[in-house]
Amino acid sequence: MFPTITSLLYYLFGITILLPVQTFGFFVALAFVGAYWAFTQEFKRKEKLGVIHSFEKTVTIGQAITPLELAGNGVFGFVLGYKLLDAILNYHALIDDPQDFILSTRGNFLGGIVLAAVLVYWAYAENKKTVLPQPKTQVVKVHPYELMGTILLWAAICGFAGAKIFNALENWGEFLKDPVGMLIGFSGLTFYGGLICGGAAVLYIAWKHGIKPLTMLDIGGPGMMLAYGMGRIGCQMSGDGDWGKPNLAPKPGWLNWAPDWMWSFNFPHNVNDEGAAIPGCIGKFCHVLPQPVYPTSFYECITCILLFFFLWSIRDRIKTPGVFFGIYLILNAIERFLIEFIRVNTRYSIGSFSFPQAQLIAVLLFIFGIILILPAFNKSPNSPPEHA
Repeated sequence: MFPTITSLLYYLFGITILLPVQTFGFFVALAFVGAYWAFTQEFKRKEKLGVIHSFEKTVTIGQAITPLELAGNGVFGFVLGYKLLDAILNYHALIDDPQDFILSTRGNFLGGIVLAAVLVYWAYAENKKTVLPQPKTQVVKVHPYELMGTILLWAAICGFAGAKIFNALENWGEFLKDPVGMLIGFSGLTFYGGLICGGAAVLYIAWKHGIKPLTMLDIGGPGMMLAYGMGRIGCQMSGDGDWGKPNLAPKPGWLNWAPDWMWSFNFPHNVNDEGAAIPGCIGKFCHVLPQPVYPTSFYECITCILLFFFLWSIRDRIKTPGVFFGIYLILNAIERFLIEFIRVNTRYSIGSFSFPQAQLIAVLLFIFGIILILPAFNKSPNSPPEHA
């Protein structure tokens, strides 16, 4: 496995470049880039069709920067400089454990003070160039796709929080053993928690700017499917624990064309350091699963990227608001429900009935998806398309 980008570069090119970047985090970042692109394209398409519209915003130009804004630049500069200079002076400590290094209180006060001063002065000097004797108020037109920066920020914050909270609920025993570590670490994320909480934040921002919920959901469907598929690449390549149950069965004949790891894999050097110690390996990431398992993250990656292409190909044909997102929910729910049969998960029991949390949520989302697509079957063939 490739727990860090350094290990991945060495495997691909035979060179060692020490970088403080974990493979999982790198692909999560790429997933956000993919979602940003898909959302933006859908915003533009919907605006061109007249489904959503630009809006006006009142701005004031020529104002002097306020003390509070200068203070904000100073605080940001201090935190960044405090960590940055310490990272430069102790680069190997950063490489050894980037997460603990960044989240710890360690740092360099000199770096913090210097960068704080630089950013405060820079903000003041840049603002001085634009200050007018009499500030002007003007109305500017804002296109919906220009909201993507705000949407992405709050989707990331709320989605991460939701993914951690749902993961804690799904793995309650582990959470009780180490609640702080489980909540602030970057591993252990539950997709549905991120989808629900991040989606709620996106819907609120869209609603504030005149975009109706069903329209926003339609816009987001392809991007969410693409982001999930790309994120699972990071899970597979780093071995973050999102693997399947033990699979000791021989590879079936119809799969002879595929490498063995696509059928059954033991995730050596996984980022979680889970399993048995690898003989002769020293340091971090020196464990391998004692039994090979289903590489479920690989299956999800391939499935969801193919589903993204399917959704992308039919997006022009769906006219009734909410139906397109209903199709996304149904496809997502089926994929997740099925993969849970071979995936390692925490199971809940009601009497003699046992089920994973993800399957329960998948069933609920499937039902909601069916409800959303029903209007498409009830519409008359000659009915005009609706605008949400």
